[in-house]
Amino acid sequence: MIRKLRRITPFQAVLVTAFTGLAAFMSLPIIFIINHAFKPQSELFLFPPRFWVQDPSMRNFEILLLHASNATVPFTRYLFNSIVVVLFTLVGVIVVSTMAAYVIAKFRFHFKGLIMGMITLSLMFAPETVSIPRYLIISGMHINDTYFGHILPALASPVAVFMLIGFISQIPNELLEAAKIDGASQFGIFARMVLPLSVPAIATISIFTFQGAWGDVEPSTLFMQNETMRTLAFYVNSLISGLQNSVSGQNMAAAAGLLMFLPNLVIFLLFQRRVLETMVHSGIK
Repeated sequence: MIRKLRRITPFQAVLVTAFTGLAAFMSLPIIFIINHAFKPQSELFLFPPRFWVQDPSMRNFEILLLHASNATVPFTRYLFNSIVVVLFTLVGVIVVSTMAAYVIAKFRFHFKGLIMGMITLSLMFAPETVSIPRYLIISGMHINDTYFGHILPALASPVAVFMLIGFISQIPNELLEAAKIDGASQFGIFARMVLPLSVPAIATISIFTFQGAWGDVEPSTLFMQNETMRTLAFYVNSLISGLQNSVSGQNMAAAAGLLMFLPNLVIFLLFQRRVLETMVHSGIK
């Protein structure tokens, strides 16, 4: 251990110190969100504001649950809707994106360049620009107030397909040809070779998909008229919007913000290693 420490050059020591300080600085918003949710009413409006909570309390969460229990639709219904939508969206995006990326990366067919161009072009559009077409499609299919109405718009993920194409294209063609010679079918090659080798990229798109689906309020706002079909993100967004000018409701807003943030943090911490592997492999040709 001592020998290894002696091998560290001054430049490396400065670099490690600098990046450690940068990581600590970038973690400050996360620490603040967690601290802010446990601040009692008396600490939320102190001036100058305090970064660290002095007297942590669970009262904010109790008030939030009490407010939710008095609502027309139970809090658990919003939570259940979010879990169902996120799980099916995650599975759907992974299946659709990996199959599309495999075909585009490893097969030759007409209009392949055009399809790639359309995928690349679609990355330039903000989600708000396709809200009206999405509404017309959902209404035309008569899937308003259904879980499928939540899931369908998210299945077409250009970011996921684009990322997987770059990853799957690095799988040697010789490896796939050897599997064909051994009698493997196209589905067998896809399921037993392409998917396991693409796990780092799949983990990365899973994080992006989870974050997008968990915090997406557009389907609940535009496609769902029945309150029982709306998600937790819509409920929290409506709650925070209604409390913007309410001093007494800021404690509920702080607790709700933490509840929406924690799942994203947990998912990222679980899959961050795979994300780094994706970034490393993306530079290997």
